[in-house]
Amino acid sequence: MSKERIEVVLPDDVLISKIYYIRGHKIMLDRDLAELYNVKPIRLREQVKRNMDRFPENFMFQLTEEETERMVSHFAIPSKKHLGGHFPYIFTEHGVLMLANVLRSERAIQVSIRIIEIFVKMREMLSTNKDILLKLEQLERKSGSHDADIQLIFEYLRELLSPPQEPRNIIGFTRHGEVKV
Repeated sequence: MSKERIEVVLPDDVLISKIYYIRGHKIMLDRDLAELYNVKPIRLREQVKRNMDRFPENFMFQLTEEETERMVSHFAIPSKKHLGGHFPYIFTEHGVLMLANVLRSERAIQVSIRIIEIFVKMREMLSTNKDILLKLEQLERKSGSHDADIQLIFEYLRELLSPPQEPRNIIGFTRHGEVKV
């Protein structure tokens, strides 16, 4: 008996909206992943705790209180309660892939593949943007040296348009005791 493969359709923007940037990593919250995998967050965390040796620090970590507060205030998350009332577990790209292996459901595998595709797209976009930023910086450096030259040209033009007034000799007679200026 063959298993029928269920196709999971998740729009890119839905997945991208669940990716955050913390501690220098693009990450996803345990709660969001549980929702995408169609499991309860507590079950997801249980599976992770049973398989902690599969999740080193660069695959998964837990947010500190300060980071949780920052997420709530910066990323328009309604409250800590929305995060599950605890300090959430955070999964990097590698952690998401490992999570699919731990959960072992067809949906988890398919969703993880979509998430990894999104991470790859984001990395490609960043790479393209870095090239553009590098070219802009090069142009800025070139124009920076041109700015000084342009300023010098304007100074010379101002001098030409309004030459300095030299004191002129007064024409006419001077009275006895008067000094010519």
